[in-house]
Amino acid sequence: MASSSSVCINDSLRDDELRAILSKLETAKEKEVFGLVCKRWLRLQSSERRKLCARAGPHMLRKVAARFSRLHELDLSQSASRSFYPGVTDSDLSFIANAFPCLRLLNLQNCKSITDTGMAAIGCGLSSLQFLDVSYCRKLTDKGLSAVAEGCCDLRSLHLSGCRSVTDAVLRSFSKNCHNLEALGLQGCTNLTDSGLILLVAGCQKIKYLDVNKCSNVGDEGISSVSQACSSSLKTLKLLDCYKIGDKSVLSLAKFCKNLETLIIGGCRDVSDLSINLLATACGQSLKNLRMDWCVNVSDSSLNCIFSYCRNLEALDIGCCEEVTDAAFQGLGNDGFELILKVLKVSNCPKITVAGIGLLLDLCNSLEYLDVRSCPNVTKAGCDEAGLQFPGYCKVNFSGSITEPDILL
Repeated sequence: MASSSSVCINDSLRDDELRAILSKLETAKEKEVFGLVCKRWLRLQSSERRKLCARAGPHMLRKVAARFSRLHELDLSQSASRSFYPGVTDSDLSFIANAFPCLRLLNLQNCKSITDTGMAAIGCGLSSLQFLDVSYCRKLTDKGLSAVAEGCCDLRSLHLSGCRSVTDAVLRSFSKNCHNLEALGLQGCTNLTDSGLILLVAGCQKIKYLDVNKCSNVGDEGISSVSQACSSSLKTLKLLDCYKIGDKSVLSLAKFCKNLETLIIGGCRDVSDLSINLLATACGQSLKNLRMDWCVNVSDSSLNCIFSYCRNLEALDIGCCEEVTDAAFQGLGNDGFELILKVLKVSNCPKITVAGIGLLLDLCNSLEYLDVRSCPNVTKAGCDEAGLQFPGYCKVNFSGSITEPDILL
């Protein structure tokens, strides 16, 4: 009888061969199972991991560094409503800067204990960093963020929403050092002005995404500079409640930014039909999302132009535009194309009626969400009586009981 012999797979396969097997696994679950085979396979699986979401603390970070030595992305963000104390600290950031020199993405959103000292450590140790989110880290100032700009020159995406202490000096630092910056979130940074944006785009001309929502000191001069300097790259611009913005900004976007996909100008009450008509004509092929609620000078003329030229429009918010009437929908279909609109918000538009909604539905079968709250002439009973047929998957918000999509936030 022939003797049988067994061969251990660990004796037969080298580390590089096991890594090749691991690379063939497609799902995160499969890769986790790979690590359950034995300690050696777990070590290899850990060394190949590139992304990790974890809690902070010196003990936890040391364990993470020992196991996941080649991380590229580290998410230590906290929930705004359920953060833990003390969370991420400056000493944690110093450890991260030394332990993860290859880190490219670091998310510290809502880590409210960190200060400029921690930012200085990041600037010194993470020269390969490309993405940093320190939104709502309210202890940060120009000093710490300028240190990041000087040390992380390859930064592509930076989010500073809610960092109320930063000023134009930060934008000067990033203009000087980070010429590859593509995305910048500045929501609620109320100390920023037009001068800062002008300084920014003098050195950063590849910006694709710019959020200056609620930056009340930003006006036409700054946005016009952005539109000219970043004309070929700019795709998303958010200007919610920037009350100094008017037609000049929108006209500049229409003139220079032919690739614009998302524009939020809600609360910009000085914007009128003049600029919106030109924007729709110039950016009709690219524009997908447009929010202009509370643009009280916008009327049917703008809507007719938008529906005629913006053939790729997917989301539109005209809430509280009290001059818009059913006439805005009367020209639909005249040029032979069907709307692909998915989200339409017309809340608080008193001159829109069931008849106008019916005109829309005749030429738009793709609608997924319709907001008609506080429209006195559009009620559920009225729609039922008129026999309106909404698409089967369309959610109609009559009273505010339906969760809104975040596409236009």
